[in-house]
Amino acid sequence: MPGVDHCLQEAMTIPGAVGASIVDYTTGFPVATTGAAPNSDHEAAAAGTAEVVQAANSRSLFVSAIPHDLLEDLIITTAGGYHLLRMVQTEFDSRLVLYVWLDRVRGNLAVARRMMQRLADELVTR
Repeated sequence: MPGVDHCLQEAMTIPGAVGASIVDYTTGFPVATTGAAPNSDHEAAAAGTAEVVQAANSRSLFVSAIPHDLLEDLIITTAGGYHLLRMVQTEFDSRLVLYVWLDRVRGNLAVARRMMQRLADELVTR
């Protein structure tokens, strides 16, 4: 899938990007990966990504009062990095999430979030 490969190549140009993947969050399957993964394990990172997205989607705490309001992204911060999860919204029942791991010193959350939004949108149009 050239759209997936291009998306991940572009994700790695985000300042501070350490690794990136596209994950099916219903199964925890990594559709595609590049760069490093936490604990050097892309499969475990994909499974963890899926668990986080499923938890956020299923908890009434995170459900908006606005009808048809959808989860866009999640940001998890650690002492050494940022983990950004961007939902890939499609016309059909999308199950994909774009995950990027950023180095905290070199990364910029605002820039990364904007770039991930663009990449997720482009992934759908390819």
